[in-house]
Amino acid sequence: MMRKLAVSAAMTSALIASAVAAKEPASTNADAWQRAEATEQKMTDAERVVMTSGITALPNAGDKIPEDAVLGAGYVAGIPRLGVPALKETDAGLGVSWALGARGNEGATALPSGMALAATWNQELAYQAGQMVGAETRAKGFNVLLAGGVNLVRDPRGGRNFEYFSEDPLLSGILGGYSIAGAQSNHIISTVKHFAFNNQETARKFGNVTISEAAARESELLAFKLAIEIGNPGSVMCSYNRLNGPYTCGSEWLLQKVLKRDWGYKGFVMSDWGAVYEPGFAWAGLDHQSGRSSDPQVYFADQLLTDAGTDAKRKSRISDMNRRILWAVYSNGLDRFPVLPGEKIDKAGHEALAGEVARQGIVLLRNERGALPLAAEAKSIAVIGGFADTGMLSGGGSSQVHGDGGPAAMIPGGGRGLFNGWEQYQRGTTPLAAIRKRAGQDVTVTYRTGNYIAEAVEQARKADVAIVFANQWQSEGRDNPDLSLPRGQDALIAAVAAANPNTVVVLQTGSAVLMPWLDQTAAVLEAWYPGVQGGEAIASVLFGDTNPSGRLPVTFPASLEQLPHPVLPGHTEADPDKNGAGAPGQQVTIDYNVDGSDVGYRWFARQGHKPLFPFGYGLSYTNFATSGLSVKGGKATVTVQNTGGRAGATVAQVYLVARGKVATRRLVGFQRVSLEAGASKTVTMTIDPRLLADWKDGRWSMPRTTYYFAVGENAEALSSPIGIRLPAKRWAD
Repeated sequence: MMRKLAVSAAMTSALIASAVAAKEPASTNADAWQRAEATEQKMTDAERVVMTSGITALPNAGDKIPEDAVLGAGYVAGIPRLGVPALKETDAGLGVSWALGARGNEGATALPSGMALAATWNQELAYQAGQMVGAETRAKGFNVLLAGGVNLVRDPRGGRNFEYFSEDPLLSGILGGYSIAGAQSNHIISTVKHFAFNNQETARKFGNVTISEAAARESELLAFKLAIEIGNPGSVMCSYNRLNGPYTCGSEWLLQKVLKRDWGYKGFVMSDWGAVYEPGFAWAGLDHQSGRSSDPQVYFADQLLTDAGTDAKRKSRISDMNRRILWAVYSNGLDRFPVLPGEKIDKAGHEALAGEVARQGIVLLRNERGALPLAAEAKSIAVIGGFADTGMLSGGGSSQVHGDGGPAAMIPGGGRGLFNGWEQYQRGTTPLAAIRKRAGQDVTVTYRTGNYIAEAVEQARKADVAIVFANQWQSEGRDNPDLSLPRGQDALIAAVAAANPNTVVVLQTGSAVLMPWLDQTAAVLEAWYPGVQGGEAIASVLFGDTNPSGRLPVTFPASLEQLPHPVLPGHTEADPDKNGAGAPGQQVTIDYNVDGSDVGYRWFARQGHKPLFPFGYGLSYTNFATSGLSVKGGKATVTVQNTGGRAGATVAQVYLVARGKVATRRLVGFQRVSLEAGASKTVTMTIDPRLLADWKDGRWSMPRTTYYFAVGENAEALSSPIGIRLPAKRWAD
């Protein structure tokens, strides 16, 4: 049953709220749990280990692929006797994965990156994006989507940053939760991942993250908690790394205590592929071994029964594993709404939605002398670099998405690992073609690859405007060594900008980069990985058809020295050809106690660092003013006015800036606001008390003191604070 997707504003806040506000979906948690218990009681012991492990449903992955499987990430056999469907799994949150081309030329709609979606600060759009990917998941025969990546961006060099949302737990948790809810509205299961602290790819399989419980609860675990509360995902995928010693997929503290007991999570925990090392992970809280041939051996099949023997506690645990999987099936209606491969896909509507995400997510970082939007007087434009004549850059790894026909280009990246080899570009109207179309016949648009700086400079000198496209590729399995633009692109931009003062830079990056050439340029756009309609979206912003409204979901540092870890932990110990794997028994410490819960902009505020661009930053072709901040009854109210000459959108951001005499910096509320020229609107944001509290002695704790709040358009440009005295409060998670 495919839900028709509406791209317009018809997807109202009220509609989304009805789908996600409660933890009880249409088939309530309680009803689904009762059904799960009843089905589990009918199982034989042999049936109880059927769904506790699955295979990788790709050729040459080591398992025989069943006839009813769909080529993709995984397959878990069902129990036909009891009416339990098989689980057919696909990656990922940015669209139905290309899966290394296993399904031939069949592709899917490529959304912009998670970072681009986060830059919209638009939870309604996140819901629509999740709903779209979920619809295509169903149409292609899958009923499990391995989506919902809400790990925080702790380091801009992280290879999977482009998949994630932000450095802030509130923004990541809300957008992640809404996207999960949208996906599951199609009667499929979505995961939330990677639980937890998979914030870098270097040494990801032998890195031991050390962090205090308080810092963990106040940062990344809070993002996961918010996403679970909003999205109610059927499954949680644990991560590769260790956490304070144990692997996360075998951490009793993380899986049993925090997730299942403290949070009351009813769904099942699946491993990431190749993240299980012993059957004891089951007794620690892992419910399902994914892609079992990726592990040293199959632990969660018959061996579970052997290891359990007559131990009543272990036998009860196997029953619990099945109940949790069945709950996910029943609560999302997989049995009542079976997938029907070949369901019609609204391709045009889905691509239009991808374009809307791209347009809202593009961030205008610099605009000197009103360089943008491009003036009608510009009769010659030199487009340079970035494979702008080829396609749109996309992130690599399991979340790689391509449309029908596969990649437009594959650039050798070097290395021998699974994800190291190819920088890939997506098909669609190229940025160059979109610029030429929008510029019209009266404007001369030329293109140079940028491979030779002298050639690019010569062309830039002749043109009224030079537009340089510059790319930074990120991929699962590898981190970037620094924050420069590869292949000499920093030197190219500097040379072009010296030749033409009207140089505009368009960045396609997975996260933050350094900009040694920034002061020489006229304008800079951050387009992220913009998806199938990225070319059109970039052109619409350049020419002013779209007023840019994106805001940074991450801090752009001014140097590596400003980061908590100027040298990436494990960098010297990791072999880049092994995609994060190490020698048997190898470990490296990744110390997150350095920044603790002060991730990103909070670290910069604590250290007094001035970033290149702060969290929440973004310019517009109009101007906005915020005023009238008040905080009362757990809600913040502020008035936003468009003081400029054209319609646009901004994001009102409310921060906690001090408790008593102790300075801090925490985003506690945000709201995207669209306004016509001269119009104003008063918006109200609910403040989650966990954002005001500390984790102390096993509970959330708010001291009795005066709490100071400020409002602004980014984490640095804030209003004068207002204070409100709040009583002491302590409560369980």
